Amino acid sequence: MEAELSDAEKGYAVYTRRTLSFYDRFVHGISNCHIWKCPTDELLDLYREHISTNHLEVGVGTGMLLENTLPDVELHLALLDANRDCLDFAAERLEKFRPEVHQKDLLEKLELPGAGFDSIGLNYVLHCLPGKGEEKVKIVFDNLCGFLHEKRILFGSSILGTDIQAPWLARRMMKIYNKKGVFSNEDDSLGAVMEGLQQRFKTFNVEVRGCVVIFWGKGLRDGYSERLLGR
Repeated sequence: MEAELSDAEKGYAVYTRRTLSFYDRFVHGISNCHIWKCPTDELLDLYREHISTNHLEVGVGTGMLLENTLPDVELHLALLDANRDCLDFAAERLEKFRPEVHQKDLLEKLELPGAGFDSIGLNYVLHCLPGKGEEKVKIVFDNLCGFLHEKRILFGSSILGTDIQAPWLARRMMKIYNKKGVFSNEDDSLGAVMEGLQQRFKTFNVEVRGCVVIFWGKGLRDGYSERLLGR
């Protein structure tokens, strides 16, 4: 008898070697443009603007966004995901960058080697994590900010469940995905992301493209790193 998956595992169990082989065609080629109404070019532009040569990618997918935006120079790249298949798939694709690989649960306290990162990417992760929108934003941002150099940047995107005018097909797909546990974004709001950024960063920005919030926060607020260390 197979063990029942936890809520967190349901969010990433669907991503196997087989499904990852057509992930880019389905998600980046079809879903982003025609369902979520946020063309992948918007995400690529976000990466091109903010990615650094000392980068942590959280929720790696297939590695496509990194492959198309990382500068072709010597750099430090780390990949973090709870799903081993995603990590292996992306690491193979990005082999020339010799990435570090960390299989970690983002909702648990993180321990990573090294002195931290100049940029952290968090693309299409929050809507897959279980929990209330504000609670998981707090946990994830706090976990990641502890590894972000003080004046550097965290950026990413997520599919919102509220605060948007979602077309019928998007609402239908979100209902199905939430029922299956692939998504957990029914109360994921724009306000939760904005508040999470405002509390932690000196400057931040959010933009809504269709059903997707695209965001970045730069420069940790004074004393924030110290507060994290003491939590």
